[in-house]
This record gives sequence, C-alpha cells and structure tokens, in this order.
Amino acid sequence: MKTIRLKQGKERSLQRRHPWIFESAIAKGGGDSGETVRVESHEGQFLAWAAFSPHSRIRARVWSFDEKQRIDASFFIAACARSISARARFDVKSDGVRLVHGESDGLPGLIVDRYGDTLVAQFTSAGTERWKAVLADALLKETGLSKLYERSDANVRQLEGLEAATGWLRGGPAAGQPEPPLELTIHEHDWRLTLNIADGHKTGFYLDQRDSRKRFADCVQRLNLRKVLNCFCYTGGFSVAALAGMRAAEQAGGQGGGVVTSIDSSGPALERARAHVLLNGFDVAQARFMDADVNASLRQFLKDGVRFDAIVLDPPKFAPTAAHAERAARAYKDINRLALQLLEPGGVLFTFSCSGGISADLFHKIVASAGADAGVDGYITERLGGAPDHPMTLEFPEGEYLKGLVVMRKA
Repeated sequence: MKTIRLKQGKERSLQRRHPWIFESAIAKGGGDSGETVRVESHEGQFLAWAAFSPHSRIRARVWSFDEKQRIDASFFIAACARSISARARFDVKSDGVRLVHGESDGLPGLIVDRYGDTLVAQFTSAGTERWKAVLADALLKETGLSKLYERSDANVRQLEGLEAATGWLRGGPAAGQPEPPLELTIHEHDWRLTLNIADGHKTGFYLDQRDSRKRFADCVQRLNLRKVLNCFCYTGGFSVAALAGMRAAEQAGGQGGGVVTSIDSSGPALERARAHVLLNGFDVAQARFMDADVNASLRQFLKDGVRFDAIVLDPPKFAPTAAHAERAARAYKDINRLALQLLEPGGVLFTFSCSGGISADLFHKIVASAGADAGVDGYITERLGGAPDHPMTLEFPEGEYLKGLVVMRKA
C-alpha cells in the first residue's frame, strides 16, 4: 500500500474528519490516479485511507478514517447501500431523487440521481473513476433497476486529469434493440416535469430546488401574487410552481388572471418550459417567455416602469471556487439590486446562489448591500437550501453549495 505523509500541522482537518487533502499539505508520497493510499501525519500516525489524484489541487479524497477498513469492492457496495437506504428516511415528494451526494455520503466525486426507473451518475473524481464498474453494479443491485446512464461531462473532470464520458453504462441498447428513452418524465409534488438525461444540465434536472419550488408555489398562493418574474428560468420549474400557486389562490377565492414571465438565454430550455405549462394543464396565456439576457431585461423593465409581485433569481454558478468570489459578488449584487427595485412594496424575492465559493454569510451580505444600493429595505422571511436528499454533513460544510433567501420588500 502506497503512503502519503503530511507536512507538520496539516493533519488537523483530517482529525476533524474533513475528507479533502490538498497538494500543499503533502510532504511526500503519492500514487497512481485513483489508487487508494495510506495517509499519515508528519509523525507517521495513521489518519485515513484516501483516493489519490495526481493532477488535482485536492490531491486525495478520503474513503475512510478507520485504519482497519479494507477499501475493496465490499466497501463500495456497503457505502452505496447506506446512502440509498438513508433516502427512505428523507421527506422527498418526487420520483426524481438524489441517491448519492458525493462527500456527504462518503463517496467523494460520485453523484447519482434516480429519475423513475433510470439512474444517472457522474463520476467526477479519480477515485470513483477507478471503481466505476463496481459502483455501477452496486447501484443497480441496491435499487433493483437495470438502466444507468453516465453524465461524467462536468468541467471538474479536467481538473482530475480525466476525459469526459457520457452514454449508457448499464442497460443500454442490446443488439437489434432500440435505445432506452433519454426523455423522461418525473412527478414532483403535484406536477409533472420532463428532462433529457443526455443533454440536460447536471444529470438532467435541478432536483436540489424541489422544495424551494414548493415553497414558492405556497407563497404565491398565500399572498395571491399575480405578477411573477422567473429569471434564469431554465425549463420552468419555478414558473410551473408560480402557476400552481395562482391556480390554488383563484380556487380559494382569490383574484385570477395572473401572468408569469420567464426569462432565459436558451431557446430549447424555454421550449421545454412552455411544454411544462401545457403538460400541467395551465393556461399558456398566463405564461410569457423571453429568450433574452436577464441583466439587460431587468434594466429594461426598470426603464419601462414595469413592476412585479414576486421575482425568482436562480442564476448559474458565478463562483465555482473562493478564488472567483469577488467577481461573482459584483454580479450577484447587480442582479439583486435590480430585482429589489423591480418589486412592488410587499413583493417577494426568492434569490439563490449555487456557487461553492460564496458562503451563506457572504451571500446575505451581498443581498443586503444590493438592497442598500437600491434604496430598498426588506424582511428576510426564510433561508433556503438544497432539498434533503442533497445533504450537508457536520464534517463537510462545503456541501452547502446552494443558498437561498426569501426577502419581502417593506411596504
């Protein structure tokens, strides 16, 4: 077994059971890509078993802190079983579920989502790449499914020295048989939503916003909000939620005739968003779609004197790491300033950051600064995060990548 030895004083994070070992912490030793290595302190004491990655700044990712643990096929089979079993204890109102969430489930670099009868997996670390075949078989055995599609095309693969890999890993088309469907439909709360596992974002869909979409629907219903703006709408999950809230409010005696405006710079995403409106039986006359730049659109709304009762800001990842935080903070501040100015008094802003380089505390400060520049004060009525099947653990706070605030503009 190969060994890496840390520099003096660099063992503290591992003693707190944090799973990452950075290149700068290593005094000597190494291994092949994905190989399991023994991690020792400067004094030679055992710290962990980890997967070595010779190309990444995160030079090793921990599999186990137990010196007696064997890192073999049975280890990964048991880890998959524990992760999937835990989901049965989470409150998930969908047949689209995250089954494995990387470091939070003790499998750094592995993401697995279930969409009905199909699994979609991302192997983003050297360690999971090395054990890919074992992990694939374990996942199918534990779920009782037969189809697993690989979406290992995230940019982080390049940092690991790995090429992109996509396609059917298990259960693909047999000789003379048609390919299994890439277009899938899932149920989320009372809605139906579609995705394409080959070309959709991430593994095909943003499952992490499932509960925030429901919170938005409830807010639209409770406050009878009728002028809604969904920015960076992608395939319209929050738009469907808004229309569901409007319908529920009208059925309860509220005023009808609301309109949801959805903005994205992707024409195909907007077409799917439009299809989602029809799929869920909503009136397409209540849905307006704009293929446009969000920032420019917000400025034009402000110039034209357009105002909204509710706005969703769910932008892409502006800051993948802390090194990008300063530039990203300016971008987040700008769109939040504009959104707060566009809110009617008493209106509600659901604003999010999915950037790992932006902490929850920093995001709060950015939105507060945006409000100061906009001359707008507001109440923070809720803090939002990823759905429970995207857990953050005690030892790995970096798992809290998705942060959200619900801000009600003071009347």
